[in-house]
Amino acid sequence: LMTNQSIYSRLTVSSTGYIQRHTWIPPSYGWSQFWSIPTDSCDLYGGCGPYGYCDTNTSPICNCIRGFDPRNPHEWKLRVGSGGCVRRTQLSCGGDGFTRLRKIKLPDTTSVMVDRSISTKACEKRCLKDCNCTAFANADIIKGGSGCVIWTEEL
Repeated sequence: LMTNQSIYSRLTVSSTGYIQRHTWIPPSYGWSQFWSIPTDSCDLYGGCGPYGYCDTNTSPICNCIRGFDPRNPHEWKLRVGSGGCVRRTQLSCGGDGFTRLRKIKLPDTTSVMVDRSISTKACEKRCLKDCNCTAFANADIIKGGSGCVIWTEEL
């Protein structure tokens, strides 16, 4: 529905994946960027690769989860973190634990197990029993952290 026919707008996708909306400014006869997404480098999906996370308050912005190191340290020095991170030691089923990460975006959820009926503590126990489990999270943080999401593949 267009309510003001004198305002022109265009939506573009750049070669780097940015979606931008521009509006035409008649007095200047030019396009002005109205908004753009992603808004910062951490909005790029998978930008820090497997077992990496992005934090705009650190330099470089890509970091490895505790217990992991950059897969390609040379690339990380060049601020290219997309190769991700690798474990320092082999996974020891039954002898490993978890590192809590707060305020991060969840990894890909195409191959996860979800159980909304169990608590976070029960979720952790279930994950610890499964030697293929790589991570777990609350399924619904808005309602007090109930439910369970379990990953069994590379994060």
